[in-house]
Amino acid sequence: MGLAVAFAAAMAPVAAQEWPTRDVTLVVPFAAGGDDDILARMLAPRLAQFLGQPVNVENVPGSGGMTGATRVAKAAPDGYELLLGTSATHALSQTLYKKPPYNAVTDFTPVALLAEQPFVVLARKNLPGSSVGDLVAYAKANPRTTQFASAGEGSSTHLACSLFNAAAGIHANHVAYAGGVSAMRDVVAERIDYYCPALTVAIAPISRQDVKAIAILARNRAQVLPELASAHEQGIADFSAWTWFALFLPRGVPDALSAKMHEAAVGAIGQPFVQARLKQSGADVVARERRSEAYLQKFVEVEIAKWASDLKIARLQPY
Repeated sequence: MGLAVAFAAAMAPVAAQEWPTRDVTLVVPFAAGGDDDILARMLAPRLAQFLGQPVNVENVPGSGGMTGATRVAKAAPDGYELLLGTSATHALSQTLYKKPPYNAVTDFTPVALLAEQPFVVLARKNLPGSSVGDLVAYAKANPRTTQFASAGEGSSTHLACSLFNAAAGIHANHVAYAGGVSAMRDVVAERIDYYCPALTVAIAPISRQDVKAIAILARNRAQVLPELASAHEQGIADFSAWTWFALFLPRGVPDALSAKMHEAAVGAIGQPFVQARLKQSGADVVARERRSEAYLQKFVEVEIAKWASDLKIARLQPY
């Protein structure tokens, strides 16, 4: 028994040197076209450069991101299934659901925290007014018919709008869509009143003037949208709602393999082209000292506690 363990330990570095020998799958736990999908498709070819094998993006949406995250959590610990996790899959899911299908702290191997960005409040073009105050006034005058969209029940866009509603004193009806693309489509078509997507997916419809930009959900304005006032500026003091993106492997992946994936992730996110594209899209690449595996492990624990508090503020009951 002791010889077998020693042999396996001795062979681990050799296996890491040879890995990967085939395609790696990067699971995006949401529908195509969202902020996470955009980042994944930007990241995949750069990861492939460092790993020496293709990295294929696969969208596995459902249950607020938990369907795709569960698939990776239960995958073989061989390094060929990689998850692009978010605040929804690794923080919100742990408190919004009474019995989540995985433990975000113990069922994954942390690879690297990559980027973060704020949410934005967008409204249909024909909604009266263009400020937070105008939206609040409209919602209060039309409490039965005012509707806000989300990318799905339990998604981060659901909580972002719910937090905004609680802070602004809005009571509105929630309409959950099967992904952010469908939600945005109905805001543009003026079938839904407002939506709170991440900044990355908000920039294009704002620039085309397909929607009204109401506020950025951060304390300060975003460099990519300097003309858009923050919720803080518009009277909701110190209010902010952010999402983040990180890579995870299944629990039990050998240390040498996860270290190699970590090196690839840090190398990919550190490329000037990637950083420039993310900045243009409104996302902030996290500082170098925040990209370690140990930092991400602790970060997830802190985020779970933070979002549990946010759920209470947003008056959302666990499912």
